[in-house]
Amino acid sequence: MKKRVLTVDDSRTIRNMLLVTLNNAGFETIQAEDGVEGLEVLEDCNPDVIVTDINMPRLDGFGFIEGVRRNDKYRAIPILVLTTESDAEKKNRARQAGATGWIVKPFDPTKLIDAIERVTA
Repeated sequence: MKKRVLTVDDSRTIRNMLLVTLNNAGFETIQAEDGVEGLEVLEDCNPDVIVTDINMPRLDGFGFIEGVRRNDKYRAIPILVLTTESDAEKKNRARQAGATGWIVKPFDPTKLIDAIERVTA
């Protein structure tokens, strides 16, 4: 059975790159454009892992991660942050919100797949 990945990113380019990378690696990919849509989509898709950006309109990655973690049903889903940010304070804030890992853009497709495989093993 294919592992399901929910990607949350406001950049169409990044969403397209993620879609191609993940689908080519054999994952089922569900996409959302920001944290609000991410929380809406989460209800129906029950992902094995979530990949989210931090800087997004309406609801940023921190708020999205906190929203996911507030629901017991989703507490165990690994969340990887994929962002241009590399600031230690932001990494720490994401970890406190409930993020599992941190990947800096532009991402290396192989490293992203390895990270997803690791957190879903």
